[in-house]
Amino acid sequence: MNGVTDPGFEGVRAAFAGNFQELGERGAALVVYRDGHRIVDLYGGTRDVDGGPDRDPGTAHILRSATKGIAAAALLLLHQRGLLDLDAPVAAYWPEFKAHGKEHARVRDVLAHRAGVPHLDRPLSPAEAADPVRAAAAVAAQAPAWTPGTDHGYHAQTYSWLTGELVRRVTGRSLGTYVAEEIAAPVRADLWIGLPAAQAHRVGRTGPATAPAVPGAPRLRPRRDIAAAYADPHSPTRRAFDSITPAPDENDPAHRAAELPGSNGIGTADGLARFYASLIGDVDGGTRLFTPQTVRAARTEASAGPDRVLVAPSRFGLGYMLHGPASPLLGPGSFGHPGRGGVLGLADPETGIALGYVTNGMQPGVTADPRAQALVRAVRAALDA
Repeated sequence: MNGVTDPGFEGVRAAFAGNFQELGERGAALVVYRDGHRIVDLYGGTRDVDGGPDRDPGTAHILRSATKGIAAAALLLLHQRGLLDLDAPVAAYWPEFKAHGKEHARVRDVLAHRAGVPHLDRPLSPAEAADPVRAAAAVAAQAPAWTPGTDHGYHAQTYSWLTGELVRRVTGRSLGTYVAEEIAAPVRADLWIGLPAAQAHRVGRTGPATAPAVPGAPRLRPRRDIAAAYADPHSPTRRAFDSITPAPDENDPAHRAAELPGSNGIGTADGLARFYASLIGDVDGGTRLFTPQTVRAARTEASAGPDRVLVAPSRFGLGYMLHGPASPLLGPGSFGHPGRGGVLGLADPETGIALGYVTNGMQPGVTADPRAQALVRAVRAALDA
């Protein structure tokens, strides 16, 4: 293991090492900020999931759905700056979206996974998904699965085109460009939605990594209804995750260069942690992105209960998962977003903590990855000591 921790956070280093020894970690990094200053910076393993050179602190990885927290910040910043009304209908900015009874869907419904369009009648190919005009038109033409605003279900893929089109209609810029200019650059965070060719050499290969069996340890099995939902190609669950079919190759340079704000952001652990630190305070005495009022909006519960897509109960603020059984973050007031298979970014205003964890080895599970949760528990224990 490489890197440093502030005194009192040695247990976090031990947990990070334990992920390699016990939980099948291949290559990963963890960065934690407290009150805008970096207190943990750890990395280890290989750059690529299938071997190769040792990783370095600047190695970046695909963030999967952890990208959604960055996309949400773009919309919330537009609201904070008076350019986007969260209570306005989506169709006020994007008239085509009102088709098939979606005229009352609000911008806040998009952020809280209440817009009613978690899947498409006809999935998009990877090439179609990467075309923002074509993909947005498909979402606009889609009939809702429920009356928008009346229930919630995780918009696994369609979140990309919902958020991306709103930003384009309001600013004339793509969401990836807006993030680069208004979020990543001011905060000095290594985060991209639409990877520039000049940064491609920094990104490690991603792939599956199964945790080794531990003799005598209990076997964790998903609930039968959840397992059945993922196995059924006609279920809302599978249809939501399969809205891009076939699944894109996450190691394909063309996929990494595309802008899919719900699933294909690229970043370093420091970039992700620095981003979340900037939402709740000044980073290194510099930029703060969110006002206290915007933080309050981000982490105020907007959706809770059984999720029509994830099946298990979920809790969302405006664009962020909130602490709960399905996504145990740092504490009751923390907010953030995982990426399916491992990645996690979060912020906790009460403790001043912001955390970014990235990995090249994706394991089963959508929210509470055991490696990420081991690290969160270690941070919590250090704070409580």
